[in-house]
Amino acid sequence: MAIQVPQIRILVVDDDKAICEYVTTILEKDGMAVTSLTDPLQVEEEVRNGSYHLIILDLMMPKIDGIEVLRRIRKLDSDVAVVVFTGYPNLESAVATMKLDAVDYVTKPFQVEELRAVVERVMLKKGLARTPEEQLHRLIGDRIRNLRKDQKLTLKQMSKRTGLSVSLLSQIERAESSASIPSLYKIACALDARMQDLFADI
Repeated sequence: MAIQVPQIRILVVDDDKAICEYVTTILEKDGMAVTSLTDPLQVEEEVRNGSYHLIILDLMMPKIDGIEVLRRIRKLDSDVAVVVFTGYPNLESAVATMKLDAVDYVTKPFQVEELRAVVERVMLKKGLARTPEEQLHRLIGDRIRNLRKDQKLTLKQMSKRTGLSVSLLSQIERAESSASIPSLYKIACALDARMQDLFADI
């Protein structure tokens, strides 16, 4: 049975391409729809055309600083959540961003879990948080994928071992479908694991 999880749309704005790619990789793995921009002058057009739940905005950029970008965003969209990133935190910039209704102020370098916690808070604020059941499916899917990759098995090889389709296995790993108990048993056997191993760290 397919799980309908509202997809969070996120815009990442940072002149550092590596940061954009890093944040995009993290959030896409968590099922978010992510667009990134390295040119802050393109933000207004993107905000006009996109329907974003969250914008992650670097404070120090060439051409135009993050506070001015945030000011322009607010003229176009007063509801979108904005998180400010900076490698140069100071009280003045923190106060300025909060006055423009930024929901959080995160210093670089940041921890992956810190970023995820911020996104989770935004999801709760927007009424888009995953239910505990949906979160469980995501954790099980991650666990199965990690065990499979540890053993260097492809989805096609897993399909042969389990009798389950490649498509279904992929959906289970991405938490797009919930796995039945018989399916989880087949997957555990294919991975030479116990059923409880699929629920480790949950």
